[in-house]
Amino acid sequence: MSTEENLGENSGTASNTNETVAAASADIEQPSSPTLTKTKIDVLLKAAGDAPIMKKKKWTVDRNKKVAYITAFISKAIKLEPGESLFLYVNQSFAPPLDTEVGTVFDVKM
Repeated sequence: MSTEENLGENSGTASNTNETVAAASADIEQPSSPTLTKTKIDVLLKAAGDAPIMKKKKWTVDRNKKVAYITAFISKAIKLEPGESLFLYVNQSFAPPLDTEVGTVFDVKM
């Protein structure tokens, strides 16, 4: 069985409250050659703080998906309650806006 899977196609809405419950860090892997444009991007998830740890850590995401899509997927996977919050950081340094495409975050990180 492969450790790499696609993020699910069902996306819900992530709740926004002041309660800090979980945080995740996404490391976006770089292609082997900068001239190649990948249609899918590998996302590595790492729990931060007291966030639950997901069994699978590596996922592939389409470049055109929004960061909100990843947040909704993680919220569903770790079964967050509607009043709980999830914070997503890239390389443990910044939180991208939810309306940013994953491909843009990948390109800027390079």
